[in-house]
Amino acid sequence: METVIATAREKMGKTVSVLKSEYNSIRAGRANAAVLDKIRVDYYGVPTPINQMAAISVAEARILNIQPWDVSTLHTIEKAIQTSDVGINPQNDGRVIRLIFPQLTEEKRKELAKTVRKTAEDAKVAIRSIRRDSMDKIKKMEKASEITEDDLRDGEEELQDVTDEFIKKVDEVCAEKEKEIMEI
Repeated sequence: METVIATAREKMGKTVSVLKSEYNSIRAGRANAAVLDKIRVDYYGVPTPINQMAAISVAEARILNIQPWDVSTLHTIEKAIQTSDVGINPQNDGRVIRLIFPQLTEEKRKELAKTVRKTAEDAKVAIRSIRRDSMDKIKKMEKASEITEDDLRDGEEELQDVTDEFIKKVDEVCAEKEKEIMEI
């Protein structure tokens, strides 16, 4: 039974990690290299992440510099950013690509906050699904007489405590991201 709970804890932890990486890709008016993580550039026939082809740095609070190691890839990186859903038009000076993050409007902030809450709710659903699957495993163990009824009750309580702990973490991460988005 302990292995079932440990496995559930591990899976719930991964769910929170995925949520955090999803939040990193949401731009909040500040320059953040994570918005480029999902973009792939065709580099000699191989889809390659930008961070493996260029140095990415934050020049100012709202400016991201992308300096390719191979200058010949400058235009392909620029095209990949333009065709992505980042929503920022890159500026190319022949050596460096600059992404200037516009100040978010109030409407856009509220829209992003809704997206953040929906993503958090999806993570909570995933955590509850992990709990349900683990509860089923514990109940099967009790039916197969591997554990007693008391063990079953204890296991269910412990699993619920673990679930509550991770739901609370999701709420904290969500509140933090919402606060970041609503900052001006």
